[in-house]
Amino acid sequence: MKTHFLPLAGLLLLAACVPQDRNQTKGAVTHLNPDGLHRNPAFSQVVVASGRTRTVFVGGQNAVDSSGAIVGRGDIGAQATQIATNLQIALAAAGAGVEHIVKWTVFAVQGQPVDPAMRAFQQVFGEMPAPPAISVVFVSALAHPEFLLEVEAIAVVPGQ
Repeated sequence: MKTHFLPLAGLLLLAACVPQDRNQTKGAVTHLNPDGLHRNPAFSQVVVASGRTRTVFVGGQNAVDSSGAIVGRGDIGAQATQIATNLQIALAAAGAGVEHIVKWTVFAVQGQPVDPAMRAFQQVFGEMPAPPAISVVFVSALAHPEFLLEVEAIAVVPGQ
């Protein structure tokens, strides 16, 4: 005797995946700086994406222009400017912008000053009313010996 539980199980699984709140047709991104945590205008402590959204993961960007040339050899600020431009290009290709970044991770070569890079990012990105969560990690080296900085980002684009 054959049983047909798999199709029924599939329907149950499909039903479980359907959003229960039919009113939540648009996604939302909420930036939180809860009491009890340090408040800094440069970043958010927590970012929550909910509802119907599209998540964009941008792999580590280095100071390389479209021709493959390294930009800003020995200058972390110049490298940060190129990285910011690369992030904008990558995000645009996915239908997102810097305003959609919810988390970025900055990898800096140990011994490099991070302040010039952060100033360069701020100059390119401008004032961010809802800044992303951020982590800065110092590493011994990056993929190329002349890279001083690498940035990866996660962006969340709310549903239309």
